[in-house]
Amino acid sequence: MSSALILLTLVSAAFASNVVDLTVSNFDEIVSGDKNVFVEFFAPWCGHCKALAPEYEVVADSYTREINVVIAKVDCTVEKDLASRFGVTGYPTLKFFKKGATEPEAYSGGRTADDIVKFINKETGARGFVKKAPSAVVQLDESNFDATALDTTKDVLVEFYAPWCGHCKRLTPIYEEVGKTFKADSNCVVAKVDADSEKSLGGRYGVTGFPTIKFFPKDNKAGEAYSGGRTAEDFITFLNEKCNLNRVAGGGLTDSAGRVPSLDALAAKFMGSDDKAAVAEEANAATKDMDKMAQYYYKVMKKCIEKGTDFIATEIDRLSRMLEGNITDEKRDQFTIRKNILAAFSTSGSDDAHSEL
Repeated sequence: MSSALILLTLVSAAFASNVVDLTVSNFDEIVSGDKNVFVEFFAPWCGHCKALAPEYEVVADSYTREINVVIAKVDCTVEKDLASRFGVTGYPTLKFFKKGATEPEAYSGGRTADDIVKFINKETGARGFVKKAPSAVVQLDESNFDATALDTTKDVLVEFYAPWCGHCKRLTPIYEEVGKTFKADSNCVVAKVDADSEKSLGGRYGVTGFPTIKFFPKDNKAGEAYSGGRTAEDFITFLNEKCNLNRVAGGGLTDSAGRVPSLDALAAKFMGSDDKAAVAEEANAATKDMDKMAQYYYKVMKKCIEKGTDFIATEIDRLSRMLEGNITDEKRDQFTIRKNILAAFSTSGSDDAHSEL
């Protein structure tokens, strides 16, 4: 078999659908009463059908191991006789043919994969489940809302959404990007509530439309309405300001993360001084009550005194290589901040340096 044919076969398999296409020629054979069959009657041009299509694929994928459940569809622009036979006048029309019956019941529930799978499981006793990709956004409900959103050690942004809401669906990938950006910050939480299911939480915070976004800062757990823009950059700018962080989209840190203006001034003074030991002691005194990363300024000065100022360029190069590797989020932040602080020092001097901090 040629490599091109192998590639075509693999691509075809990757995009194969588990939704069964029904036509006049196979409808009665499949919808015979031997199995439970859930059917979407659709039109290819229909906007609501297009919106349902990816959810419907997820439903079909949920029952690949259930031999008594079939997820199917009928293209009513082609199969006009089937559309007429089952009284289809709008799209999409969803009908459920229970095992043992050939006449359907209308399905009028929600149109997310979760909604449809819950209905089918309830009606058939099947154990289909929706496979979901891991999310960086924290899902809140009655059981964990107070412990998260009302925790006075955390700043929490919460989206109150409804699964059927078009605006919410459009916001989902944007909000996921925001969650990914701040996932390493335990005290800056990006969360969401399905207010269609968790109606008591929606009512508690006056949610009347979707999506409604509220911010619960450490010092105001009554919640504040978020009225800013809804791009990922808008949310990231907002949370950086409110949480005193320096994140960029995707979870990295800005070039200013970890930098302290007063210590930057000492770094410049150190590089230009003939008495570097005296400036280092000044930095040591200034950082004693600061966090560990601020104390790195003093560590750099000590290494420069010991090994020469060429240490700075050598260390920046080493950290850059490590940042390209497979490291934890915590280590990535630490190494980025070290690089930022090293950049505060000018790289004069010619002594060799091979040590690591």
